[in-house]
Amino acid sequence: MSMKNKESKEIKNLRSKVKKTLRVTSSSLESIIYKPFKVLDSGFIRVIDYMGDDTAIVQSARVSYGEGTKKVSNDKGLIRYLMKNWHTTPFEMCEIKFHIKLPIFIARQWIRHRTANVNEYSARYSILDKEFYIPRPEHMSSQSTTNKQGRGNNLSKKDTEKFLK
Repeated sequence: MSMKNKESKEIKNLRSKVKKTLRVTSSSLESIIYKPFKVLDSGFIRVIDYMGDDTAIVQSARVSYGEGTKKVSNDKGLIRYLMKNWHTTPFEMCEIKFHIKLPIFIARQWIRHRTANVNEYSARYSILDKEFYIPRPEHMSSQSTTNKQGRGNNLSKKDTEKFLK
């Protein structure tokens, strides 16, 4: 995993400090907070903070829908109802903050379709590592002739070797 020794020490330090809080916590998220998960060849993703849980969603829905939620008596049922009927605003009451390292071409595609706040490492103000994403040979393919954003046929071994030189 492409994580600097300094970052690894920081994560170990953060995970060693148990903090008391009055806010709602999620045992699932608490068990993985700060832990990096490998993505592609040198990327990672980790949860660094979060806010809210299922209770926040239910509370928001009940404020919004009032008497209309009496038919859905339990929280799990209400959440299913909201999802089934595309009532998404109550889900916005929860938030997860991630630290993600990914190739720039994936970041650009993601941000293009985002519904989140994004802050990224600035190449204008920082010195970047000489690190590039290079796909594995079996993933090398041409651009689709019918879908300009899609993948076409796999490249020949000769073309793959030429590209990777």
